[in-house]
Amino acid sequence: MPALDTNVLVRYLVADDRSQFQIAKAFIDEAVREEALFIPLSVSVELEWVLRTLYKLDKPTVLRIYSQLLETREIEFHEESSIEVSLSLYSDNNTDFADCLLIAVAYHNKRAPLVTFDRKAARVVDAQLLE
Repeated sequence: MPALDTNVLVRYLVADDRSQFQIAKAFIDEAVREEALFIPLSVSVELEWVLRTLYKLDKPTVLRIYSQLLETREIEFHEESSIEVSLSLYSDNNTDFADCLLIAVAYHNKRAPLVTFDRKAARVVDAQLLE
């Protein structure tokens, strides 16, 4: 099962570079005929950051993209259940996606709460402010 780097996934989703989009699309279309594609946890974090900061996509659009990716049988996320929880936390809170993912991973590994100095993150369930 091949893993996708953030830049390949972004080119495929955003299609801002025609040549790279066509290469990424051809690879993905061919690869998913054989097996699922793997999205590492770090790519999940980078993807949100790139879509939000470089492409200026708003939170609802980013959430919709992740939902579509999660519904795709041909894509398998590392820590998929944590990704799903983090998206719910991200949707419901004014906290960074990366922090939501850290909280979700800690929870799923029975290591909650996530102890943090980040006041915004500490407002999320299963996080705790260290004072």
